[in-house]
Amino acid sequence: MTMQRGIVIGGGAFAGLALALALRQGFGDDTPIVVADPALATRPSRDPRASAIVAACRRLFETLGVWEQVSATAQPILDMVVTDSQLNDATRPAFLTFGGEVEPGEPFAHMVENRHLIDALVQHAEAEGVTLRATAVTSFESSADGVTVSLGDGSTIEASLLVAADGARSKLRERAGIATHGWEYDQSGIVVTVGHERDHEGRAEEHFLPAGPFAILPLQGPRSSLVWTEKRDEAARIVALPEDEFHRELETRFGLKLGEIRALDKPRAFPLGYFVARSFIAQRLALVGDAAHVIHPIAGQGLNMGLKDIAALAECIVDAARLGTDPGQIDVLERYQRWRRFDTMAMGVATNSLNALFSNHSTLLRSVRDIGLGLVDRLPPLKNAFIRQAAGLSGDVPRLLRGEVL
Repeated sequence: MTMQRGIVIGGGAFAGLALALALRQGFGDDTPIVVADPALATRPSRDPRASAIVAACRRLFETLGVWEQVSATAQPILDMVVTDSQLNDATRPAFLTFGGEVEPGEPFAHMVENRHLIDALVQHAEAEGVTLRATAVTSFESSADGVTVSLGDGSTIEASLLVAADGARSKLRERAGIATHGWEYDQSGIVVTVGHERDHEGRAEEHFLPAGPFAILPLQGPRSSLVWTEKRDEAARIVALPEDEFHRELETRFGLKLGEIRALDKPRAFPLGYFVARSFIAQRLALVGDAAHVIHPIAGQGLNMGLKDIAALAECIVDAARLGTDPGQIDVLERYQRWRRFDTMAMGVATNSLNALFSNHSTLLRSVRDIGLGLVDRLPPLKNAFIRQAAGLSGDVPRLLRGEVL
């Protein structure tokens, strides 16, 4: 299988599939776009997790023609409450509240179940003529003229560019010899879906507890998705508990404000860390998403940062192709890296700082935090700026994130 001036994307999750659709939109039908990932053989998706899609990334999915397929099952976040408390505090007063709209009628984020969004992306990619290969990229050889990509089924593809969208443990990044810098936290994130008696009314809550944030994120119906941070050993203990003992741990943190609660799936713990690739590019190679960076989930921005990557990369290479430039050339890729590097580092610093500030038992720091949160809560312009930043609508925003076609 030989393709000239095609683009191969190694990784078929959100970033890889969204990039394929963006490139199909920008290039039209003349340029072959291939997505290779063994996970594409699993249909429909069985991913039980849910993700917060901020306003800018919702605009991207809307522009790519995918959002209408998931909008009926997407839950808008209508407001956000932040508390700072000890685990056994009798009450958890709200120190900071955010209204949920960045523009009238436009929520700053939606909660979407991963399986619905992945299935919609796969179906739309097939309809748009993207080639989906249920196999892995096993190796590649780059040159000044192109890149030869070898797949696990024995086939090879001659392309202009290879994009690594294969996750935090990226084999493509390793094969390119790109190192990462960062560290692991002594924390794990417990993920579980909870059912409750009363309606959440679209409210998201983030309780800052000494072990880390306990985030309650609303889903469609009387359900919420939890991202629950604990020390690694404690997280391993909690997820291994019998059902009744796990329920007691859950109820202590969740409370009964929404009535009786129950876990709807098996809780799982994921180790947390912070890693950034030393370079987002190499000869004929670009890294996107978790292959380029992994941050703490304290701000809920990990997935959205990956979607910002693909919006910027797609714009860079489509613009280059329209000027008659080879989209895999290093100067084109350097534009992408300059665009995304600062934002990535700034978000990493912010999440590290928030985690250090809130995930501790210091009474003094708690007092300082609470004063700071209270001051922000009384400054509407500052709150609005935070909302636009969280929604991905500040700074140099790529066209797709503004809702504009390439």
